[in-house]
Amino acid sequence: MAKKVGYRCGECGWQTAKWVGRCGECQAWGTVEEETARAGVHVASAGAVSAPAVPIGQVKAEVAHARGTGVPELDRVLGGGVVPGAVILLAGEPGIGKSTLLLDAAAKMARQQTVLYVTGEESAAQVRVRADRIGAIQEHLYLAAETDLGALVTHVEKVRPDLLVVDSVQTIGSAQATGVPGGVTQVREVAGNLVRLAKERGMSTVLVGHVTKEGSIAGPRTLEHLVDVVLHFEGDRHSRLRMVRAIKNRYGPVDEVGCFDLHEDGIEGIADASGLFVSHRTDPVPGTCVTVTLEGTRPLPAEVQALVARTEAQQPRRSTSGLDAYRVTMVLAVLERRLNAKLGGCDVFTATVGGIKLNDPAIDLSVMLAVASAAGDKALPSGLVVMGEVGLAGELRPVRDVRRRLSEAARLGFTRALVPAGSLDSGRRKGADRSLVPVGGRAAGFAPGFDVIEAENVWDALTHVT
Repeated sequence: MAKKVGYRCGECGWQTAKWVGRCGECQAWGTVEEETARAGVHVASAGAVSAPAVPIGQVKAEVAHARGTGVPELDRVLGGGVVPGAVILLAGEPGIGKSTLLLDAAAKMARQQTVLYVTGEESAAQVRVRADRIGAIQEHLYLAAETDLGALVTHVEKVRPDLLVVDSVQTIGSAQATGVPGGVTQVREVAGNLVRLAKERGMSTVLVGHVTKEGSIAGPRTLEHLVDVVLHFEGDRHSRLRMVRAIKNRYGPVDEVGCFDLHEDGIEGIADASGLFVSHRTDPVPGTCVTVTLEGTRPLPAEVQALVARTEAQQPRRSTSGLDAYRVTMVLAVLERRLNAKLGGCDVFTATVGGIKLNDPAIDLSVMLAVASAAGDKALPSGLVVMGEVGLAGELRPVRDVRRRLSEAARLGFTRALVPAGSLDSGRRKGADRSLVPVGGRAAGFAPGFDVIEAENVWDALTHVT
């Protein structure tokens, strides 16, 4: 007999004991449905094994080595390339360029392997037109337009590809599962079958996923647990810059980022992204400050801009773009409390250049100095780059990999840097005052003429730049 166990949202999988009209997780209306299951626990019986168990030392590790995709920036994020049998989930907003990136990578991998590209959102003719435009026509690149899981499996058995691309997993439906394609039950069924197929055949698989309005991956949370790699494709619709970020990676580093240039003739990787997020001007401008953030192993100089304007409104505005609003609010509170800045009657706007999103705590000091520069209408010294985490007591905390950040700043032509005390060990006498200690470039291991100044707290930092 069937036993009622509760209610589940058909969009996100949220569960509740009572029926509600609106999902408490994704806030969708009319998606909560009754869920039933059979009472009792089924005892599994012994069955056939796919391969006998062997000592771990006898397992061949060569089959798990990554193979390059032909797109260096994508290989950087994946940790060297795609691993046979790995399942990769690439998620991003509609129209951001996911299909263009994967079609380009599939064509380059088809030069040496067999690739099957299954599209459920477009017709085969539409994909062919895009392939002609970006130069992705290859003999061993097979294309199929299907929305049924059974038909997709048939294509895999006939083509026997080394790489399978499914665009997208939300458009594929299974006759064995209830609900409409894109629902929680269907996505779980389709993804589970594709993962099983990939592991059995040693076939690398890339699944395209949709995202919600909040930017999270649509569908059940189990989708991210089933796959081996989760990539986010980000970018501003009004900009050509696109970034691929690794959120989960069983075969390589996480939080790695790859930069791409999306244009009418296709998409190209940007090997050197330094300078993309910094304004190129000759004269310094009040309210601007340059920092160096770390995206995975890649240091990226980025410019933070601030604008402080008087207002008659009772509730001054605090607006951010590309920055964490909570960290900016904390930095403004420290600026008002510890440095006696008068921002209560002012609107404060902060933003980044180039559409980059900065979540690194090392940018706190650059946000503070940019706001202080805008409030005082006084530009910071030219050739200066700053980095450091700001504490609630006004202290500056060292950041990780500071030497790598400083080396990148020196390579781009910056002449001095302001960092928290303790970031560099050389150039400081034991027992000496660590406040505003200059360290020469040659002594610190950088190019001659590049000076590094260490500050204990926000007062010392502001003293140096004013």
